[in-house]
Amino acid sequence: MTRRYRRLRTALTVLVACGSLAGTALVGAAPASGALRAEEIAPGVEYTEFDLDAAHGTTRAHLVSVDLDNKHVRVDLLHPDAVAARGAVSKLADAQGALAGVNGDFFNITESEHPGVEATGSSVGPEIAAGHTLKAAVPRAQRFGPALPPGTGTEDVLGVGTDRTARLDRLTLAGSVSTPQGKLELRGLNQYALPEDSIGAYTSDWGGVSRARATCGTDSSRGAPCSTDTYEVTVTDGRVVATSDEPGSGTIPAGTTVLVGREAGAQQLRKLSEGDAVQVQHHLVAASSGVPYAFAVGGFPVLRYGMPLSGLDDTTSAVRTAAGIGDGGHRLFLLALDGGSAYRTGLTVAELAVVLRDVGASDGFNLDGGGSTTLVAREGGESGVSVLNHPSGGAERAVANGIGVFPAS
Repeated sequence: MTRRYRRLRTALTVLVACGSLAGTALVGAAPASGALRAEEIAPGVEYTEFDLDAAHGTTRAHLVSVDLDNKHVRVDLLHPDAVAARGAVSKLADAQGALAGVNGDFFNITESEHPGVEATGSSVGPEIAAGHTLKAAVPRAQRFGPALPPGTGTEDVLGVGTDRTARLDRLTLAGSVSTPQGKLELRGLNQYALPEDSIGAYTSDWGGVSRARATCGTDSSRGAPCSTDTYEVTVTDGRVVATSDEPGSGTIPAGTTVLVGREAGAQQLRKLSEGDAVQVQHHLVAASSGVPYAFAVGGFPVLRYGMPLSGLDDTTSAVRTAAGIGDGGHRLFLLALDGGSAYRTGLTVAELAVVLRDVGASDGFNLDGGGSTTLVAREGGESGVSVLNHPSGGAERAVANGIGVFPAS
């Protein structure tokens, strides 16, 4: 074990021994050495604030621990009204009635590489909210965020099943477009980027933002030019009602699916005419054999079975957000570092994995960080949440999604 990891473990061992990070609330007791604050947010939901002596300096951590066996709470996706939209974590939490939450996946934050193309605000990975699939993952080369550890990809998720058990998994899109000419493969669902030569589906979940970004970049370069060979087909109640040579924009009504094709996919869609019968089917396939997901969010794994993944970055230190799974999937940890000027050095991804393990997680998942890192919770019986960390940008950043802790209905 390196010296830097030993220092992290020493600080965390004190907290675990006193119960505040092992699932036992420190409510009513004096904080342990290193534990600045500990309180119960709601039955089954505990909050702890503590400092860590990391390789690049002291960093402050904010941790919410959720007992998934407690029937009074549940976990679900924090998200705006549309996939292609963003909102501050506190506003998303209050709009959905959350007790606590953190920001989630990396997202399409800018389009400086494609002048004139609108950034969608849509997340990189899959999204499932309240058991409903909202979107699938973009191609690996089209993602935003730090380099992925070996063996991971944009389809990786952290989710909670309908059995209230959390797990890491991989969700892959399976879909088809049945046409008079035959069945076509569907390779995108409400994504800001489609694979080359493919067809993607956009539903009412997408929102009104332009779908032009979906045809930009390539399977090897996010910044590659937008495709010059595109086609769009609008299907309502199983029939083609409109076609276009370019991806459009505007709200998609319920019962309508817009198919966007690029290169070979565009050429296949051009064979369709108004009035043709078309059926679109899609679902996400889990790599695991567990129960269906009630909730899932994208990011990337950093810890599996109590062991940090190989190849994690141990050089670049930053403010980070992460989630951990403990107690055999029955406890969820939400961790956000403080972006205040005194603590902004943060942690490396490798250090983050160690911290998650030492607070009690066997599996850990890295989420969007930097200016996006935000942890919110209701305090002292308040009706709305407060931001408990200091966002590094000085104010909350609007994000694509988050993980929310809710009172069970």
